[in-house]
Amino acid sequence: MNVFQEARTLIHENIRDYGMYIALFVIILTFTFMTDGLFMSSRNISNLLDSAGYIAVLAVGMTLVIVIRHIDLSVGYAAGFLGAIAAILLTQAGVSVWLTIPIILLLGIAVGLFNGVLIAQIGIPSFVATLAGMLIFRGALLQVTEKTGTIIIQDDTFNAIGNGYIPSLVEVNGLHLLSLLVGLVGILLYIFSEISTRKNKIKYDFEVVSKPIFALKLIFVSGIIGYITWILAGYNGFSWTVIIILLVVVVYHFLTTKTVLGRHIYAVGSNPEAAHLSGINVKKITYIVFGSMGMLAALSGILFTARLQSATTTAGTLFELDAIAAAYVGGVSSAGGVGKVTGAIIGAIVMASLSNGMNLLGVGISYQYMIRGGVLAGAVIFDVMTRKKR
Repeated sequence: MNVFQEARTLIHENIRDYGMYIALFVIILTFTFMTDGLFMSSRNISNLLDSAGYIAVLAVGMTLVIVIRHIDLSVGYAAGFLGAIAAILLTQAGVSVWLTIPIILLLGIAVGLFNGVLIAQIGIPSFVATLAGMLIFRGALLQVTEKTGTIIIQDDTFNAIGNGYIPSLVEVNGLHLLSLLVGLVGILLYIFSEISTRKNKIKYDFEVVSKPIFALKLIFVSGIIGYITWILAGYNGFSWTVIIILLVVVVYHFLTTKTVLGRHIYAVGSNPEAAHLSGINVKKITYIVFGSMGMLAALSGILFTARLQSATTTAGTLFELDAIAAAYVGGVSSAGGVGKVTGAIIGAIVMASLSNGMNLLGVGISYQYMIRGGVLAGAVIFDVMTRKKR
């Protein structure tokens, strides 16, 4: 089998994993052509990634929730409410930003664990339990913001989380040096991780792709990371939002692919009864996943509030639906047991790219909603069709 035949077979057999990357590539090419290159400008890509940040973080948690066959509708207004609490702590209570952030994250974990208890211990369906949470947090957000309407945050350190960039060190030909170094480290870590995974597969006699295909994959992905780094380095470099997204992805990718906990999460998603019979504590896994979702909702609320530099009565509206859409576009299966953290991030970027590109082209908001709905429907149809083929 030659390299081209192997590549075609590999894509055909793993279309579920590669489909979203192909879709993103097509979207980028289309909008770049239609906007005469404006879509891929340094400023636009930087703004696109920053605007996708709070949804990307939610999508990571939502992916794991859907993997274990549940759903969480409360995360949008939970993020809005917790963001408002952060604003109140910073402006009215005088709490420092370094104490506010851990408090909000711990509150998020508590919210998630409460959902977990309702679902795993009491047995309430996750749809109903989290719908109740959604209404409660909507009311709580209105309650804490009703006096002022909007709580303006003056703390520069907190606002930098949503609007600031990592320091430059020095600029080389107008390029942000530290961002270039971060990109280089990212490429090296990716190559090291892939080589390590390949060696382990060979060690245990698992099937691996040929060396030419493996080398092509490394070059292609490294090239994309390098190109995006170069684009961002030409503007203000990596924003703190992008750094936070990268940290979340690295931590959750490691947890889901390299740990016993990750294997247990996917085992519960694939077959909860079989997982229980094999000795896995299904309730404990449910608590962990929902606690994690709550923490990421809190982080999303922090990112959104910092980006706006204020807490508003409408914060969190439709966040949960955007996160669910990003998770499905990113390849999570409605049947449970299938879905990747990296896919969730790609899904969030796909949805953000659609909105950004259509805004640049002046497409009306009504058409934008219809097109995004069509993309989501297409992703779920794709999921159902690939499962039928298997």
